[in-house]
Amino acid sequence: MINQNNSMEYIELVFKNSYRILPNKLNVNGIKNYIFEHDFWENTLLRWINILMNEFKEFLPDYLLNKKSASISLEIVDNLKISDLNQIWLNKSGPTDVLSFPILSKDDSVNYLTFIEFGDIFISLEMALKQSIEYNNSVEQEMIWLASHGFLHLLGWDHQDPTQLEKMLKMQEYLISKLNIE
Repeated sequence: MINQNNSMEYIELVFKNSYRILPNKLNVNGIKNYIFEHDFWENTLLRWINILMNEFKEFLPDYLLNKKSASISLEIVDNLKISDLNQIWLNKSGPTDVLSFPILSKDDSVNYLTFIEFGDIFISLEMALKQSIEYNNSVEQEMIWLASHGFLHLLGWDHQDPTQLEKMLKMQEYLISKLNIE
């Protein structure tokens, strides 16, 4: 926990690894187990929100200010599940790497609450594996990158134009750099 005035004290993470095929069955050796662990993601998400609340609060929606606890859902899925979600909710066919479904919008008024529900993030492990090879990253780096991207979407960030995308990517890089992970 970060001990600063504008800090969130607690994040309740609903974490699920729904990926049906274990990574070793995909002939991918050396995946570090921490990307499949609840505590890693809970600590990571709490760290990221506290960094944003203390260093970049001007980029956050007002409804986040003065919140002390939050809930978020993160699920690791396969391409079939993420394809289904993509089709049902976004009317797009095929798999994607990460999907986010925020619960609140910038127009919602929940300032009287001391907690907040962010929403859901779904990450395709299969897409992360493929992209880790394509971008010459480790699977762990790719999973963390996708989680940071989905997390920023839950907070209202978007990339409808190149300027927005550049700002979002820089923020992802900054957040990840604060984790001090290989």
